[in-house]
Amino acid sequence: MRMLLKNFWYVLAESTFIDKAPRKVRALGQDFVLFRRSSDRRIVALSDVCVHRLASLGGGQVNGDCVRCPYHGWSYGEDGGCTAIPANSPGTPIPKKARVDSYPVEERYGWVWVFLGDLAPEERPSIPVFPEMNQAGFRVVRGEFTWKAHFTRVTENAVDIAHTPFVHRNSFGNPEQPVMPVYDVRIDGTALTAEVELEAPTSRGFAKWMGTGGKNRLGLGIYMPNLNRIDGTLSNGWRTILFLSNLPIDETTTLTRFIQVRNFMLNPLADGLAKQLSFQILREDQPTVEGLYSAIEPRVATELHTKSDAMSIVYRQSLKKYVDLGWQIDHRHVERVRSEEGRILLIPSPRRRETDLEKAWVLDEAPMVEATLVMGDIRGR
Repeated sequence: MRMLLKNFWYVLAESTFIDKAPRKVRALGQDFVLFRRSSDRRIVALSDVCVHRLASLGGGQVNGDCVRCPYHGWSYGEDGGCTAIPANSPGTPIPKKARVDSYPVEERYGWVWVFLGDLAPEERPSIPVFPEMNQAGFRVVRGEFTWKAHFTRVTENAVDIAHTPFVHRNSFGNPEQPVMPVYDVRIDGTALTAEVELEAPTSRGFAKWMGTGGKNRLGLGIYMPNLNRIDGTLSNGWRTILFLSNLPIDETTTLTRFIQVRNFMLNPLADGLAKQLSFQILREDQPTVEGLYSAIEPRVATELHTKSDAMSIVYRQSLKKYVDLGWQIDHRHVERVRSEEGRILLIPSPRRRETDLEKAWVLDEAPMVEATLVMGDIRGR
């Protein structure tokens, strides 16, 4: 089963994408609606399905601080509760079950982060810190890239240094130096990090304008389960940091949103070239990543590993921990129930854990693959 995990912050959109109209977005094989409240411009994230006739709220309208269903005009507020049923006579009480799932939202780095899960605030992993984003002396470019591949393969590929001499031999890879250094992986909450030094390639590809000789320092990072930070300092002192969100649209599609910051060529006229180089690297990776035969199986023994795969090994061990905690959505069951029975099962939101709302739901929550571990302290950066 290809894993999809709840209880993490996922980047569902660019902030600029959410404006006056509700936006339907897809993640973890399910649909959500995002909209801005008229009163304070804060973004609200709800499940996209109206509990009345299962219409898509993304096709409706923003009405004040609520989203209004396009079918019968039912309106839903920030907490997911229905605020208006136009067909009812004035003063008619709104049923307690007239509600949809609402999910916590944060806007950071120009992205909309949504917590897709049911953990209490103090139990949630935190959003990674990206201090260089607004730091003086850095220039920022952004972009998006779609893969027909599972998000685990995309995330792991970004920190797999042993493939660079071969897949990236025409850009920054060094085919004359395929031997990889031994390195240690540090674990800090949900963050996995490592540092390596690689021989700079000869004068070709990126090296034609980056300079040659010496060693390039590379910081590798994964923020579980789908974020990367790649921090490269070249032998000439130029530094580039690539921050990637690899959103699992479903079991076979991943949308990578990236932010690249650099401390060189700060003139805006160089932005196009900087973005072009990021896309070139992704396009070099694409055929191989999309051609892999399966998604990652978190049990390490299912594939052969060597010392150069240290980051991959720790990543897979971490994935297995969250699967064992019971955070893996049983997506196949969700799809089967929808196809065979016509029932919609949703990723549970935090409000489903509130005592007074335990029975206040029309649509059932999606089941998880059976848990085998007792939850420990998974909070971190």
